[in-house]
Amino acid sequence: MFLRFTSRTNADGSVVRYVALAHNRRVDGRVKVDVLMNLGRTDQVDVAGLRRLAASINRHYGDAHTDPAAESGVVTGAAPLEVIDARTSGSVWLLEQLWQRLDVAAAVRAATDARRFTTNMERVLFALVANRAVAPMSKLSAAEWVREDAAVPSLSTMDDDHAYRAMDLLVDADTQGRVQEAVFFAVANLLNLEVDLLFFDTTSTYFERDTEDDGDDAFRRYGHSKDHRADLPQIVIGLAVTKEGIPVRCWCWPGNSNDQGVLAEVRDDLRDWKLGRVITVVDRGFTSADNLAYLRRAGGHYIAGMRMRDGNPLVEQVLARQGRYQQVRDNLRVKEIRLDATDIRFVICHNPEQAQRDQAQRDEAIARIQAELARIAEQRTRDAQRPRGDKARARNEAAHVRAECALRDHPTLGRWLTQQTNGRLKVNAGKVKTEARLDGKYLIATSDPHISAEDVALGYKNLLEAERGFRDLKTQLLLRPVFHRLEHRIRAHVLICWLALLLTRVAERGSNQTWRNINRQLGRITQVTLAGPAGTVTQTTPLNTEQKAIYQALSIRPPARVTTFNPN
Repeated sequence: MFLRFTSRTNADGSVVRYVALAHNRRVDGRVKVDVLMNLGRTDQVDVAGLRRLAASINRHYGDAHTDPAAESGVVTGAAPLEVIDARTSGSVWLLEQLWQRLDVAAAVRAATDARRFTTNMERVLFALVANRAVAPMSKLSAAEWVREDAAVPSLSTMDDDHAYRAMDLLVDADTQGRVQEAVFFAVANLLNLEVDLLFFDTTSTYFERDTEDDGDDAFRRYGHSKDHRADLPQIVIGLAVTKEGIPVRCWCWPGNSNDQGVLAEVRDDLRDWKLGRVITVVDRGFTSADNLAYLRRAGGHYIAGMRMRDGNPLVEQVLARQGRYQQVRDNLRVKEIRLDATDIRFVICHNPEQAQRDQAQRDEAIARIQAELARIAEQRTRDAQRPRGDKARARNEAAHVRAECALRDHPTLGRWLTQQTNGRLKVNAGKVKTEARLDGKYLIATSDPHISAEDVALGYKNLLEAERGFRDLKTQLLLRPVFHRLEHRIRAHVLICWLALLLTRVAERGSNQTWRNINRQLGRITQVTLAGPAGTVTQTTPLNTEQKAIYQALSIRPPARVTTFNPN
């Protein structure tokens, strides 16, 4: 079936064309054309009606060669539209609004206004931070992400040179922590943060290389790895957070730095911010006498976890004091101890549930040790019946010695053993009794004379927020692997990760949702660009209820439905 066109010439020489619906049929071996319907003159035919008929036929019976965009235009009677671009936009839009609200953009612009660049470096830096929060990847891949996958406001293109230049500018701008200070005070004023308590902790991140850097000022060095990769060079990263989990500052040190040696620098840097009365909360790794004395300089105070198993006589005096516990939470009891020789207050915390777990773990370890020792003793008794010159007896004795050495050197079981004068092992009953006294307990010291014992205990527990920050840096934001070798680029990479953590924490705190869920929901919002004979239009896919709720909780207006329209 097809359209048949015929023509007729009038007396004045004009030509009139006609159209009809026809089909071919074979008669006596010859093809004959049958006209099914005359549609009239071509200049008077309802062309739109014919197109709708063709679209209806295609819709019901299908046609692999039909362009869906053109078909949709035919059905509606409009010009066909074609999708020429589609980019994710929802999460990037949210981060952009927080970036502006927290004055990060203003801080970066203030540091770079004196320099002239063909590309807006503040926009490039934001793109790197947004990429780290939404889809973390290398800087080279991040440039491609901006060009092809994401809708970054006021930034349509970017390459790796732009990324590296922005990183260098960030490090220059953050000299003496100027960018971090500006961001912190903007966040503190916006969120009404309580900064009386600042929690500090350190972690390490390693590099996939065989050797450490050379020279006295080398950055990537071997050291105590908190990732259990002592075979790889590393750097040490410090993080200070509020009790709400908002990161306020980060530091980087060479990989051979130890916790005891960095706390003075941290205290001096935070004191320069003139925060007023600040209590620094630190873990057991920072509680040397020199560090604690340094934290008290210029009227500062600290809450610090104390080591309970290193034989400190002061700790022994605290544990020996009698007193009544005060119930704070269902799983937490506290007892305050004051000693005459010092103005430091000590708080013993006891977790009954943890005490049961400690006892169960110890009983299980002792049972394993006793079973292994009994097996070795039984084997020795049986081997004693063999002749002294029997090779099997000597071979078995060597195996027993190896088993005892492995038991003594075991990372968790060895602590419960002691070696007798004859070389045989036995369970250290004194060690078991001493550890039983410490089940479910931990000791905290504070120099603040006013804070209650309950607030001391709960404040120290909030140190977990710093550990959570490190965990998110390494898992969600993919701090590692670090694709850089120069020190200033490594520092810039850490700063970018810190800024991403800051934005995601603010989003989590305002919406009461995890960043993983926020990013998943808003990542479904797409910015689509359509082109047709009438022009080009860029619009955003409609928001569902969950997406609207996230923007509303953070007091952020959603992205506009139509962002650009360029008529031809």
